[in-house]
Amino acid sequence: MDSQLQSIVLDWIPSNSKVVDFGCGDGTLLKTLIKKKFVTGYGVENDPEKINDCIANGISVIQQDIDISIQNYKGMGFDVAVMASSIQCLRRPRNAMRNILQVANECVITLPNFGNWELRLGILNGKMPSSAQLPAKWYETKNLHLCTIADFEELCREESFTIKKKVYINRAGKSSWLASRFPNLFAAQAVYLIG
Repeated sequence: MDSQLQSIVLDWIPSNSKVVDFGCGDGTLLKTLIKKKFVTGYGVENDPEKINDCIANGISVIQQDIDISIQNYKGMGFDVAVMASSIQCLRRPRNAMRNILQVANECVITLPNFGNWELRLGILNGKMPSSAQLPAKWYETKNLHLCTIADFEELCREESFTIKKKVYINRAGKSSWLASRFPNLFAAQAVYLIG
């Protein structure tokens, strides 16, 4: 997670809260939250290599498939759930969204925008697109459900999820007037606080 995204997430998560990070990767975000916001943090990750990194970072982590296990965390008193650049990798993202708001009062979701102009140009060249934010080739990517900002916000409306806050990030990793005004075209990533 780049520094701008991490800064936004840090700003939105209250100090001393109980946080679960679904798809926590190497645990860097949780480690930072624990250090700077004094949260009680737990990670859920499926990649054994990243789990070893979490352990090396001192993060409490459980190896589980998010698609299957997200319901296991209901009723555990989490204040905030985090799903950073993971939702597009799930087999059933709609179900995950429904369940995650039963796990925690609020959820921070970050996602790459597959509607970004750079990716659109890739399609026009007749190839599956890639970018600095999404460098993997089509045969190497973990992304199962490619969505745009417009798609994600439509899902939130259909499911009556409340988008409490949102920030659009351009390909330079910063929020900008252009990305904010025309997010589906100029934002490379989006960050949402959902309730």
